Amino acid sequence: MTNTTRIVTLSLNPAVDQTVRVSNFTAGRVNRVDWEQSDAGGKGVNVASFLADAGLAVTVTGLLGSANAEPFAALFAGKGIEDRCVRLPGRTRVNVKIVDAVLDQVTDINFPGLSPTPADLDQLMQTIETLCAGTDWFVLSGSVPAGVPTGIYADLVERLKRKGKAVVLDASGEPFAAAVGGGPDVIKPNIDELSELMGRPLVSQADVLAAARTLIERGVGLVAVSMGAEGALFVEREAAVFAVPPAITVKSTVGAGDAMVAGIVTGTLGGLDLAGRARLATAFSLGTLGEVGPHLPGAEVIDAYAARVQIQPLSQN
Repeated sequence: MTNTTRIVTLSLNPAVDQTVRVSNFTAGRVNRVDWEQSDAGGKGVNVASFLADAGLAVTVTGLLGSANAEPFAALFAGKGIEDRCVRLPGRTRVNVKIVDAVLDQVTDINFPGLSPTPADLDQLMQTIETLCAGTDWFVLSGSVPAGVPTGIYADLVERLKRKGKAVVLDASGEPFAAAVGGGPDVIKPNIDELSELMGRPLVSQADVLAAARTLIERGVGLVAVSMGAEGALFVEREAAVFAVPPAITVKSTVGAGDAMVAGIVTGTLGGLDLAGRARLATAFSLGTLGEVGPHLPGAEVIDAYAARVQIQPLSQN
């Protein structure tokens, strides 16, 4: 699809995602790499890449290390994504994902991120302020680097909502908890992040639905809760549905949640109802499970996945 609505995604803590395949990976011994791939990543970068694949006009901003910015510049240029990232001295962090297909397990090794100065953050805020002039949607996603105030997302949600912008929030921990009260239009926690936010385990679908409705009452427009292979719950004030994905072969889980965010935005701009957005967002997520790197398969594959997603309406009682 094509759309002239401009979307800005924010990546405070992007990463170079390095995926390596090692059969029978064992700590404490020499392991041989069967295959390796490195991609520009981080949640906001991933969302931007998926939105561009869907034909939407997207700008990415955030904080990038100038010493290893080449993979990001290549991704943005290749997909027609406007690059408004602030460059910092040093290197963007690297996240290593060791995939063991024999043992069916994945090991993550995540390096620390950049340490932006107050001047860097001021430059970023000025960039966001400038981008407001021609932007309808802002997607704020990912972790917050060490040394950055945990209230940064809360401040941004308040500032952007005051300007009449649609805001999507996909974060965790203290930055997420502080920002939810500002009434973002969309939030997409996974079940663990939602449990942490609620301060209690969410064991059943009824628990998750009740928690989501609590957030709707607090001013959030749409709560989408990803629950892995089980599916995802989508809740608005007037409706709630559960999307059940078909079983597929998984190459990589990197970016699956970010693809869901992109699908929600794409479906909303396409005028889909809640069930339609849930179906498309789940299809986006399924599509990236079959890819390595932040890429969607062709529209025909997304359509085929969407047709196989089961939508279960949930009672509003």
